[in-house]
Amino acid sequence: MNLLYGTLLILLLQILAWVSANGQFSDYFKNYNTFAICVTLGIPISILGYFGAKFLYAHFASAWSVRLVGYGISYLAFPVMTWFLLGESMFTIKTILCIFLSLCIILIQVFM
Repeated sequence: MNLLYGTLLILLLQILAWVSANGQFSDYFKNYNTFAICVTLGIPISILGYFGAKFLYAHFASAWSVRLVGYGISYLAFPVMTWFLLGESMFTIKTILCIFLSLCIILIQVFM
């Protein structure tokens, strides 16, 4: 369960971090003060990082595994968010290869 909870918390962290950093470029957020959103999300993002790392470390007992799984999750969330909210295609050879490599990193950390 630690793996599931940690992964979900890190995924939510990555989604909120995307909104915090890139929401300013999205038409969806054009009627909002994106800087205020960024500042407001700072503490929840930090709390998600804290507990996500705690759960993942409880599962892996390795800070390297926590870091690499977090990186892999970030590279899975970013293309989807960028495609959905900015309309930028994630279907380029470079992005597809990076997503594939991120999946490999996650799978290596989980199954080896």
